Amino acid sequence: MPELPEVETMARGLRPIVGGRILKVRKPRCACRPIVIEPSVSAIRRKIEGRIVSLVSRLGKRVVIHVDDQRLVFQPKMTGLVSIDGVPDPGHLRFELLVEQDGEPPIQVLFWDRRGLGTVTLLNESQVQEKLITGKLGPDALEIDYDDFRARLLATRRPIKVALLDQKLVAGVGNLYASEMLFAAKIAPTLPAASVSARKMRRLYTAMLDILHTAIEYEGSTLSDGTYRNAVNDPGSYQNEHRVYDRSGQPCPSCPCLIERIVQAQRSTFYCPKCQK
Repeated sequence: MPELPEVETMARGLRPIVGGRILKVRKPRCACRPIVIEPSVSAIRRKIEGRIVSLVSRLGKRVVIHVDDQRLVFQPKMTGLVSIDGVPDPGHLRFELLVEQDGEPPIQVLFWDRRGLGTVTLLNESQVQEKLITGKLGPDALEIDYDDFRARLLATRRPIKVALLDQKLVAGVGNLYASEMLFAAKIAPTLPAASVSARKMRRLYTAMLDILHTAIEYEGSTLSDGTYRNAVNDPGSYQNEHRVYDRSGQPCPSCPCLIERIVQAQRSTFYCPKCQK
């Protein structure tokens, strides 16, 4: 589930490790389905133990720890978390760093994943570009300008909701926030992207920025399963602001109609049939 606001919250929560030295890389024992870690933990250990963390950033829906010329990339996918202060339960802890700051107790960086779909990958800068960005990742949703946003979406006739989920077009938008953006912009999720008018496209662009920035301020959305937590193991609160997501059968916040649910590209879409004609 973690989308741009949740992953941005994780990355910001790791800022206390910047400038610290990596003391230890560890893979805890876990009886659950193993996650993908590349290269091996021993190889990661040889390359980054004893070296300094220079930056923590976000790349689409990934958290990236910069260690000199190396990039340790965490991809949470459906149920992954990167934390520095506890995890929902110890049984799904998958990867751990111990980072030392001068004069301070060491900080644990923990990667937790309930379903085992997440990944941990160590790459150099050129490998990040080659394997994760070129041809695979479009401009970030918080950085793309309107003209580029509009041109990319108008180039496809897929339903606008499906197009928003394509990370090659715009990086970071996921299923939950796409439904919220389209409701705010009053656009039917089934409308072909190429058919969205200039006026509606501008509303969608504005809604995307407003909703993502606000969700980051609220530290993301923690849904009913309680899986997502921020970097200090507290829930987000943007779920209290959802207007359509996971509200099928409930009244629309703007009209008397009930929110409906459909399936697009194997994902649930929530919308108001009157407000989003």
